[in-house]
Amino acid sequence: MNNKTAFILASSSPRRKKILEGAQLLFQVVEPECSEDTDEKDPGKIVLELAQRKARDVFLKKGGVVLGCDTLVHLCGRIFGKPKDEREAKDMLRALSGQTHEVFSGVCVMDKEKAECCCEVTAVTFKELSDAQIDEYVKTGEYMGKAGAYAIQGLGALLVKKIDGDFYNVVGLPLAAAAELLKKFDVW
Repeated sequence: MNNKTAFILASSSPRRKKILEGAQLLFQVVEPECSEDTDEKDPGKIVLELAQRKARDVFLKKGGVVLGCDTLVHLCGRIFGKPKDEREAKDMLRALSGQTHEVFSGVCVMDKEKAECCCEVTAVTFKELSDAQIDEYVKTGEYMGKAGAYAIQGLGALLVKKIDGDFYNVVGLPLAAAAELLKKFDVW
């Protein structure tokens, strides 16, 4: 695919960078420096708010076309962000065991004239996991920095029974949705 122009990815996520590199897009990465605290309770609104905040932070520093994204895991009214430690990761995985949860990603693309945003939701069903399986997975360290304490693109795939929706959304960037937004900025 030809790119008419480059854009900036407002993210510190190596997974988002890898997804965009796989799509052979021309972009640079600038890590946003903004708070991820919010009083919002609705998962779709949370990820949209944080995606916009990240994009705005980087846009104000660098200008150009900026893509921001935020992802979280939601189950029965509970929000699962990135675990702070092994104990929290194990608690998250126990809660997700045998359940279907939702992965929400908010995507925002902005430039000096406009901002376009969307929210993608993917349902992920986990297998029933024993404490031994959870302990073994957490020992790999793969849970670190991952919403919901797992990486579906790695060993975490072994925890998953099925998904309904965009695989890349679960990884951290819904590529098809992001592509549609980028097209509105003549990037793709």
